[in-house]
Amino acid sequence: MRTEDVLAAIATGLWRWDNASRTVTLDAEAARLLGLPAEPVRLSEAAVRSRFHPVDWNEIDGVVALALAEGTLAEARLRIMDEHGRVIRTVRSRSKPLVEGPDYELIGTLQEVAEPQPGTAGPHTPITGDWRRSREAFLLDAGRALAEARSTAEVLRVAASLSMPGFSPDGLAVFGMSGDRLTVIGHHGHGDGDEGPFTSMTLDTDYPAAEVVRTGRAIYLPTPEEYARRFPMTWPLAQRFNRRSWAFVPLVVAGRTMGAWMAAFKHPVAFTPDERSVLTTVARMLAQALARAGVAESERELSLGLQRTMMPVLGPGIPGIQVAARYVPTGGGLQVGGDWYDMIRLPDGPGGGRIALVIGDVQGHDVRAAGLMGQLRIALRAYASEGHRPDAVLSRASRFLYGINDGVDEGGGAGGAGGDDERPGGGPRFATCLYLEVDLESGTVDIARAGHPDPTVRMTDGTVLLRHTAGGLPLGIDPDTDYPTTRLTLAPGETLMICTDGLLETGGHDLDSGWDRIRKLLEDHRGDDLEALADRLVEAVHGPGSHHTTGPLADRREDDIAVLLLSRQPGTGVREAPRRAMMTIAQADPHRIATARGNVRQLLHDWSDPDQVDSAVLMVSEMVTNVLVHTDGDALLVAEVVCLPDAPDARRLRVEVADASDELPHKRHPGEMASNGRGLLLMEMLADSWGVDPRGEGKAIWFELHEPEPGKNC
Repeated sequence: MRTEDVLAAIATGLWRWDNASRTVTLDAEAARLLGLPAEPVRLSEAAVRSRFHPVDWNEIDGVVALALAEGTLAEARLRIMDEHGRVIRTVRSRSKPLVEGPDYELIGTLQEVAEPQPGTAGPHTPITGDWRRSREAFLLDAGRALAEARSTAEVLRVAASLSMPGFSPDGLAVFGMSGDRLTVIGHHGHGDGDEGPFTSMTLDTDYPAAEVVRTGRAIYLPTPEEYARRFPMTWPLAQRFNRRSWAFVPLVVAGRTMGAWMAAFKHPVAFTPDERSVLTTVARMLAQALARAGVAESERELSLGLQRTMMPVLGPGIPGIQVAARYVPTGGGLQVGGDWYDMIRLPDGPGGGRIALVIGDVQGHDVRAAGLMGQLRIALRAYASEGHRPDAVLSRASRFLYGINDGVDEGGGAGGAGGDDERPGGGPRFATCLYLEVDLESGTVDIARAGHPDPTVRMTDGTVLLRHTAGGLPLGIDPDTDYPTTRLTLAPGETLMICTDGLLETGGHDLDSGWDRIRKLLEDHRGDDLEALADRLVEAVHGPGSHHTTGPLADRREDDIAVLLLSRQPGTGVREAPRRAMMTIAQADPHRIATARGNVRQLLHDWSDPDQVDSAVLMVSEMVTNVLVHTDGDALLVAEVVCLPDAPDARRLRVEVADASDELPHKRHPGEMASNGRGLLLMEMLADSWGVDPRGEGKAIWFELHEPEPGKNC
């Protein structure tokens, strides 16, 4: 009896699918099962496709691809449709791929099967419908979770938490390669140390994972007997875990097998084509996630190395000061940007030891910005070590960066080569910078600023002042820019903070709202631990709770953060310094009158009477303006808040404005329409006391205000 007759007797048809010609040959029984006349026929792929349910036909490609990759049978359950789109029966197809070069043929059988009624399917019965929908939902969730994993540990945690539809494994292991040996990258569902016997196996070991890595083909072991039969040498190692089924699937990225994934089950699993398809898809996503995590971890390791190379170590060894610093790269890629800080030992001056503090930000968040930052940092160190003053250091650094930019055209090419300005790294770059020269003996700080945020001082009573300083253009824009120097005095117990704009603007802030956020953190800090303060500043801006302090701007892009803190440590018996602000307003710089008003208002931020604060600001404005209008010299402003020794709970504000002119002011009696002459009258009306003190060179006009309520910081 012919084979066809035997198969027909058991209602089984034969079919052959030729991938090269895109035709399908059916025997009589196969044609009948597809709803066609019961006679042998050769049809086009499209004609046969019209007889299958569209969802089931789409499954065939995946099943065939899986069978080709594994060299196994292609098995699927398919619904047959009539001309009106109604399901007339369900058939099971079992086919064997025959590969000839790039083409292949499928030769197999079709057999009618009963469609299970709802609720009657066993745990391992391959069905369509709901199972396929739950599988697709599972794969979408798994892909999303694995795509979000950023490290190997996260990838392994996600893999361990995956709950596959109908056949979740209870034991997982991920194997990698190191040379000619197998390594265990991670595992789940096993005890600590259980991976020991499987670590450092050679790839020629008789073990499923080793064979998968060698051949690139999956191995499915549905029973312990199958495991023991195929791998008798290593079966005793697996036997002690009391599992019933195992799947070892290759981890393939870009056509290269990078390892193997083991899924072990305590219940029997038949590994139907649907189940194999799920395992293969998960393994593909797992391999891609591990590859991405490996690249990210390599980049992070390189970033940390670059950061350690480019950032100084601020260790102990300088008596009388405490220093802390933080650098947080927040951009993408190598996580290295253009922000930097530095501390430089300077040649001793007349007053003793000196150091320089530098903080800056090169435009951009890419490798080129990091490279320019390294060059600029070295140049600044060289200029500072030669003994140049702060203004000269920044002038030379600006010419240095301008010279580098001069060799880069607007499109990013070097030596006049063309390029696209939209390309990453294209065009000249500038840098902002703040350079401070600190005299450790006297506490004087000489500051030169190149387009950078101003420094901040936290006084001994917790008051925080933004110290406005004179400045010039960012480095690298104009080779002839001047950088005026501003001097302030850091008293024992006071803390100086300098930072890049990332500390202020990250989280949707502008410079003003960002400054308000940082100021509150500095004021609320207790103790003298600068390391804790540095951590708190970074956590508030970039840590898990930073979303509670987001700013008013819609743009919430993050920026690199660099912050440097310096504190002069008070000696034994040192009196707490008064709260003081001091600045010079030059004849050529009248806009600094507004800065003077702002400094006085900051100095009185906790003053109990807001009307007195407004009066003090008004009188300061009048005094400084009079100097600039009626003399040829500059105005020196000194404002000081002190606690009165005879009244411990009372505070006094004293403001002096000195100039080099010997001409004393005179009280006038201006008419209603007069535009000047009211300065002394205002002081007489608003101040508790005021006066004019002649000095050896020039004079000083002053006023005092007494706080009407007990001071908060006395």
